[in-house]
Amino acid sequence: MNKKLLKSVLFGSAIVLGTLASCEKNGGPNDSTDAASGPDNSPRKYVTLTAAFPDSETNTAGNGGTLGYALTLEEAGDASKELDIYANGYGLRSQRTARVQGSVNGNFLYNIQYTGVNGGIFNKYRVLGGKEFEDTKEELNVSGVLSTSPRWVKAAEGIGVGVKLEGASAPIDPAKVEAGTQTYEYVRGTVNIAIIDLDNPRVPNTTEFEFPFTQAEKEAGYSVGRVDVPVINGDKIYIGCALSKVDPTKAPVKTTNRQGETVWSWSNDAANIKGTVTLVVDYPSLANPKLIWSTQSKSSNNSYRTMTQYVGADGNVYQATATSGSQILRINKSTSDYDNSYNFDLKTALATSNPVAIKAWTYINDGIGIVLYTESGIEGGYVALVDLNAKTATKLTTDIQSDVDFSTTFGQFQNIGIAGDNVYLPLTPSGKDGNVYVINWKNKTVTKGIKLKGQAGSHYIGSY
Repeated sequence: MNKKLLKSVLFGSAIVLGTLASCEKNGGPNDSTDAASGPDNSPRKYVTLTAAFPDSETNTAGNGGTLGYALTLEEAGDASKELDIYANGYGLRSQRTARVQGSVNGNFLYNIQYTGVNGGIFNKYRVLGGKEFEDTKEELNVSGVLSTSPRWVKAAEGIGVGVKLEGASAPIDPAKVEAGTQTYEYVRGTVNIAIIDLDNPRVPNTTEFEFPFTQAEKEAGYSVGRVDVPVINGDKIYIGCALSKVDPTKAPVKTTNRQGETVWSWSNDAANIKGTVTLVVDYPSLANPKLIWSTQSKSSNNSYRTMTQYVGADGNVYQATATSGSQILRINKSTSDYDNSYNFDLKTALATSNPVAIKAWTYINDGIGIVLYTESGIEGGYVALVDLNAKTATKLTTDIQSDVDFSTTFGQFQNIGIAGDNVYLPLTPSGKDGNVYVINWKNKTVTKGIKLKGQAGSHYIGSY
């Protein structure tokens, strides 16, 4: 980071922090109004389910917002019960479906509103059961750093990290193309990062820097259009990147879009991408941005709505190339770089000849994870338990797994809730009924739990 940029970042951060750190706090009905809600130190009482629904204007799936409903573990596993979250759920604040995060024991939910006049507003909720959620009133406005459409996750217990990349471009002037004078001039774009204290909501640190491609990588046609899914491991933050590559030696290509408009683009060179890339910064200083590259994959790791990176029991980071790749890569805890001797490929583990796409996954414990995936040429959405140490996968069976409408549901899935030996997985094809499936990850059994009523254009997207 150059000195001129650093000076402007520090000045800008001081202004932002002064604005963001001020928030109204309410610790709940039995606490003083100026007390912070704090960390989740209470035993688990509930598993909260979330669902997305379409907007009324365009009927676009997921554009209407997010509903929540908290069940006891007994209720979640009871197949004789039924939940209609669309009639009885609690509306989490957001104009569109936002990325909801949950605390370790499910007693708090965290949400940053997505788009609209309140886009970028952080809210924290205490889970009280059923449709009862208490807004703790510890509100933050992070739009000045992360925009009104923030990308963020719980990067460690009690710590959120939001990221943004804007301004990356390789402009094309049609007149220069026609004249044969167009040259490739790539702008790396600017990365913004904000740390969010989830226990005592505030923003203790932010930063801004130019995306750290080397000059050679920049000139070779590499670009990153989005960063996402940060995870903290020790003194580092690892951030996924949507990587692409063009061939700067070839002239731009002219095509016509669906609206009949002329569109210019650089010649795609994805076949020559040298590997999956991750952005790394120091934590908590957010200094020393650099890139690490995997030689085991060329897929992007920025995800769509689901978290893709977890710190394993062995201290290493396990990173899925979701939501289109089939691999889980490893970042070594000691070197803070990819362990390029390690590669878990779900396609290989399942012994299938078809391309496989990991849509969502969660690391559970002891090298075991649960994966939601789709398989090319086969309709439906499927579930597997994976052993990252043995590099094996066990496909689990659900009675609705072959439903074609899982193609919408799995792509929007946000979180998979775990309590003890059980995974609580709400599975509903878009617009249809489904159930919570309770999966014992130790003995690999699947039990059908509470029935989940569907609604046109809507589906469940997570459990916490």
